[in-house]
Amino acid sequence: MKKLSEAQREQLEVDGEQSFEDAMQELQLIVKQLEENEVPLEKAINLFQKGVTLSKVCHQKLQKVEDQLDKILREDGTEEAFHLDEENSP
Repeated sequence: MKKLSEAQREQLEVDGEQSFEDAMQELQLIVKQLEENEVPLEKAINLFQKGVTLSKVCHQKLQKVEDQLDKILREDGTEEAFHLDEENSP
């Protein structure tokens, strides 16, 4: 797992947009730090808060993709809600 440099993290904060993959990577690093290291309480609280924020970012991005997948594009170019008919599935 590749670590983000401090400069990369700062740039992401400046840009205001972080990819799902980058957010997950940073969240995994935070979890690893909290699980493996003896982190001082103040730093642990800050890491936990950042982890919660990253978790929300990931959830929002996944929800957006899920919402996009719930729609299907018809031949005439209009969108239609996609519903899987589970009763008739094999």
